[in-house]
Amino acid sequence: MLVLVVLVFGSVIGFNLFKQKMIGEYMANQPAPTFPVTTATVSPVDWIPSIDSIGFIEPYRGVTLKSEAAGLIETIDFESGEKVSADTLLLSLDTDVERANLKRSQASLPALKAQAHRMEVLLRQNSASEGQRDEAVANYEAQVADVAAQKATIARREIRAPFAGQIGIRQVFLGQYLEAGTEIVRLEDTSTMRIRFTIPQNQLSKIFVDQTIEVQVDAYPETSFHGKITTIEPAVNFQSGVVQVQADVPNENGVLRSGMFARVNVILPTLPQQLVVPQTAVNFTLYGETIFIAETREGDSQLIATQRTIKVEERRGDVARVSGLNPGETIVTSGQVRLSNGSQIKVVESDALNTPAEIPAL
Repeated sequence: MLVLVVLVFGSVIGFNLFKQKMIGEYMANQPAPTFPVTTATVSPVDWIPSIDSIGFIEPYRGVTLKSEAAGLIETIDFESGEKVSADTLLLSLDTDVERANLKRSQASLPALKAQAHRMEVLLRQNSASEGQRDEAVANYEAQVADVAAQKATIARREIRAPFAGQIGIRQVFLGQYLEAGTEIVRLEDTSTMRIRFTIPQNQLSKIFVDQTIEVQVDAYPETSFHGKITTIEPAVNFQSGVVQVQADVPNENGVLRSGMFARVNVILPTLPQQLVVPQTAVNFTLYGETIFIAETREGDSQLIATQRTIKVEERRGDVARVSGLNPGETIVTSGQVRLSNGSQIKVVESDALNTPAEIPAL
């Protein structure tokens, strides 16, 4: 029985060892797998670097008009959305009482002026004292000041445009009692828009006043707006380490509106003959960035993938500027997920990826 048991177990073990050996020989004789990939040729191009930031569009000048005084709205001389000139009368409150007081003050001016002149003549004739002359002059000047105060009171009850611009939506109605400080309408000068954004302090040496910027907004994704830097904050925020920058963007068509979220690119000097690759070709890992190079072994026409470590200098959109490659090399742009160093590859067309055969110039 013992011999029989040994023979049975020995047969099973021997069969398994034989099977594993045959499987190993079969796998060893199998041809190496070939993986389909798409490729592109690396060519030097001119690269325009930029500093990317975000900000919000602001008007060149903008104010919400409010009343300094309370009263009934007597006239409204504008319509919502209208463009107005500077000092245009927009709204006036009831001024009947103020105008009556002004007429009363103006009515006594000639008599007080004549009295002051009379006292001056009598003083030269030694028929009046200097005190009488001074009192008459003071009464006249006080009345002149009172007339000016009455005119200022009436002017405060008239709302005028402080600058030329576009009126927003009216918030009040004719005959309404207007409390002091009530919002009337928004007025903005949108001929030129402003944008404020921040950049890291280590980029401060790369920017200057009158430098060109490119602005993009979600409302017009296919359009780029260009402007210039007008002001650079003299102080760096010690808590965040950023510098605030302000730029002006022409808005002749009036498409930019205040409050819009915008992406800002500060245009830097062009770098000639840079190597640019699609970002799909770069493998980003914790250990660095790598790219697979498609090349052939000496004396063999079979393409293989060789992994190479590179450095991504800058990214923009779907492409990246890199170092560590040579012009004219062919890189794998897609299908590299299953590749390892030395894998056999074949180049295929992929309409889904739509990968160009050459990197376009920027």
